[in-house]
Amino acid sequence: QVQLVESGGGLVQAGGSLRLSCAASSSIVSINTMGWYRQAPGKTRELIASITGGGTTNYADSVKGRFTISRDNAKNTVYLQMNSLKPDDTAVYYCNRVPNRPFPWGQGTQVTVSS
Repeated sequence: QVQLVESGGGLVQAGGSLRLSCAASSSIVSINTMGWYRQAPGKTRELIASITGGGTTNYADSVKGRFTISRDNAKNTVYLQMNSLKPDDTAVYYCNRVPNRPFPWGQGTQVTVSS
């Protein structure tokens, strides 16, 4: 069974940066479209960035130009570089397969952006 472990979150001031990592327990990163999701308090989980097996990336309008998704196939890891963070980016961040048949969800990593 695939396991996903997210890390790299924390508390940061507005305008700051964080780099999130998602380590997978098997070689899924290179053969699946993977994405980063986030869930803010009281809101539904939303997809904010994805990367295909061929390296094509897509972003939600809310993060376009500020966040960058990438992956390291050899390490079975997906990354999310987050720059120019805003208080509205405060959420728990998760990674998973996109768009269907998600793997079991990891515990996520909390990102808190103070104003």
